[in-house]
Amino acid sequence: MKSKADKRKLFNQLKKLSTEGRNQETMEIDLASSREIARLINSEDQKVALQVEKRLDIIAEVIDLASDAFQLGGRLLYFGAGTSGRLGVLDAAECPPTFGVSQEKVQGFIAGGKDAMFVAQEGAEDSEEIGAKAVDEVKSAPPDIICGIAASGRTPYVHGAIKEAGKRGCKTILVTTVPAEQIDLEVDYLIDVPVGPEVIMGSTRMKSGTAQKMVLNMITTGAMIRQGKIYENVMVDLMLSNQKLAERAKRILMIFSEIDYEKAEKLLLSAEGHVKTALLMALGDLNVDESRKLLTEHNGFVRKALLSLEK
Repeated sequence: MKSKADKRKLFNQLKKLSTEGRNQETMEIDLASSREIARLINSEDQKVALQVEKRLDIIAEVIDLASDAFQLGGRLLYFGAGTSGRLGVLDAAECPPTFGVSQEKVQGFIAGGKDAMFVAQEGAEDSEEIGAKAVDEVKSAPPDIICGIAASGRTPYVHGAIKEAGKRGCKTILVTTVPAEQIDLEVDYLIDVPVGPEVIMGSTRMKSGTAQKMVLNMITTGAMIRQGKIYENVMVDLMLSNQKLAERAKRILMIFSEIDYEKAEKLLLSAEGHVKTALLMALGDLNVDESRKLLTEHNGFVRKALLSLEK
């Protein structure tokens, strides 16, 4: 139980946060029509991308950091609470089917555990010790990267995770939506995207959540591109975990090589569902072993493998 002094301190901290201010553009939203409510929200959302744009340099550094860590066998581990935690879990969950990586490569952890994904357990975020323990439980060590996600930048669970990661020698990132000057935490990479007051005061599932999702998408997508998971602008390392993805894989082969549906299906079967292998077979007129060998020689990059055939 927090003391009265601790509660007052927290109150004063919250009062100063930019995300806790009142948005002057939406002061009469409670009187607005449904169309006007939608317009106001949309108008505020349009400001988010412009704020993210201001942080492209640091985001690019983090993309390289994550790519290098993956190359060395490291993991990208997200820690957050509430909406921020859910966004980390979401981004992590989408990486295996999209990029064909293991579930361990990118992981998301939320204060309160799996139950908090579906039912808000806001009190779970108030302990630095729980955050530190979460990092300890996954045996984090270099070259792992710990990325804290906190709209306010002050979530104790996130602070605990980042501090523990720092003690272990891991690189640390904080993604937040308040200005850097409002952050009281040492991290290696600070991605602050100050989106300003929310449409509804304090509802950081709105602009803050949108900004955080944009940043996380950039980090993982960028790192996976740097790892050779994309050919041109198509995800060619997808995992055929359902029928939709299996059909998408056939379409990818047909787009690039102009083969028919039956041939695409046959190549995928020969390649045991590995799309990049099947693609090289189609484009380079190679057998399975030749295709796999070429991919290995070029670290999984389809374009580099194809260019080598032209020499």
